[in-house]
Amino acid sequence: MTDHILVLDSGTTSTRAIAFDLSGRIAAVAQRALTQHYPRPGWVEHDAQEIWQHTLACAQEVVTAVGSDRIAGIGITNQRETVVAWDRDSGEPLARAIVWQDRRTAEFCAQLRDAGHEDEVQRRTGLLLDPYFSGTKMRWMLDNEGTVRAAAEAGRLALGTVESWLVWKLSGGAHITDASNASRTQLLALDGAQFDEGLCDLLGVPRSALATVVDTQGHLTDTTLLGGRIPIAGLAGDQQAATIGQGCFAPGETKATYGTGAFVLTNMGQTVPQSANRLLGTVLMQDKGKRTYALEGSVFVAGSLIQWLRDSLGMIASAAETDALARSVPDSGGVTIVPALSGLGAPHWNAEARGVVTGLSFATGRAQLARAALEAMAHQTRDLCAAFAADGAPWGRLRIDGGMSANDWMAQDLADVLALEVERPDMVETTALGAGMLAAVGTGQFASLSDAAASMRGAVRKFDPAMDDAVRDERLFRWDKALRAV
Repeated sequence: MTDHILVLDSGTTSTRAIAFDLSGRIAAVAQRALTQHYPRPGWVEHDAQEIWQHTLACAQEVVTAVGSDRIAGIGITNQRETVVAWDRDSGEPLARAIVWQDRRTAEFCAQLRDAGHEDEVQRRTGLLLDPYFSGTKMRWMLDNEGTVRAAAEAGRLALGTVESWLVWKLSGGAHITDASNASRTQLLALDGAQFDEGLCDLLGVPRSALATVVDTQGHLTDTTLLGGRIPIAGLAGDQQAATIGQGCFAPGETKATYGTGAFVLTNMGQTVPQSANRLLGTVLMQDKGKRTYALEGSVFVAGSLIQWLRDSLGMIASAAETDALARSVPDSGGVTIVPALSGLGAPHWNAEARGVVTGLSFATGRAQLARAALEAMAHQTRDLCAAFAADGAPWGRLRIDGGMSANDWMAQDLADVLALEVERPDMVETTALGAGMLAAVGTGQFASLSDAAASMRGAVRKFDPAMDDAVRDERLFRWDKALRAV
């Protein structure tokens, strides 16, 4: 009986396979860490072959545990904007993947801005000219990787984001990308069905190397690598998948995911979003060619700040330790951290910014720094909240997820600083759940995503604001002052 969905969750620091039953219960899970390569300051790379091998190994482990005959379909969710180049003939990668965090194309983006292209690019794609997005990474590969350039000249080059690479390998050569991931490349007009020739020409990316844009749900292709023929029936970038997993199906509903970075999406319905406050327009999902859009704010550094405190500074032994440290002191002692370790994202978009710590004194210890690091999550989210409201998309409440959201102190601090109700599901793995829901609908297990959410999403916990206005105002005053020092 096919009563489970296999989700392949290819993240920034690890790749996982998870089997969900139709009530949202996790039946089996396998995970492998991904090697992070930092060849130069500001450069971040992955080994695409390692991504594939780890994904396949995790999938095989989970399918063995559940039974291939019980897998109705596969959903895939992935780190967005990361670019893979491979050879169509051999199916092998031609260079290391360039990760979404990578900043090497900042100069090219500046050249495009100086030439006056940003307004048109934003109007058509919803995106700003920033190294974050995929298109300029593809151009860099063509200009700087001889193997990529040679494959392009020979007509053998395939370019894509991570879900496209995994589908190619699983299916034995289907070159597709879903609309949510395609909308992050700067090569897809938000109202265009396929990649745009004009945008490809602007960035210098050959249209022939790109995939066909398809729906986020439905029978998209098949794999025979996991026993029998299993449909691949759900595809979505990780933040869109988390929005779906949070059940944000009505215009105005908003979620924030706190993982390596932090990402806020508000459902905008069928309205193509246009931001006057440096937020992003993106495709949330697509069904039978009909798109639902979202307004998005992207913060580059969230959980990676805690990882830096742990791995680079040795201040904490585990991320979970920050909750107790934050509670052990009444406040941060005046310490404020602006975590611009890889630039500032929305709504500032300063690729050259670097991190700042202000308010240090001899009274500052581990607890104050840990608390300030957690406080930075609420401060960055507050900046986004103001920008969304200015764009006509105010938040009524905020649904949170991701690894950091399990920290109760941080969840309450978000409610306090935003002065909003914050809602967290008991099962915070909403990215994988959203991909599972897409695949469940795509294989006919549920008639709609709303039906899938009603069955699979589970219970939630709510955090209500309880901070005095004077305390909030003092926190935000220090944050705004520290931002000016970046």
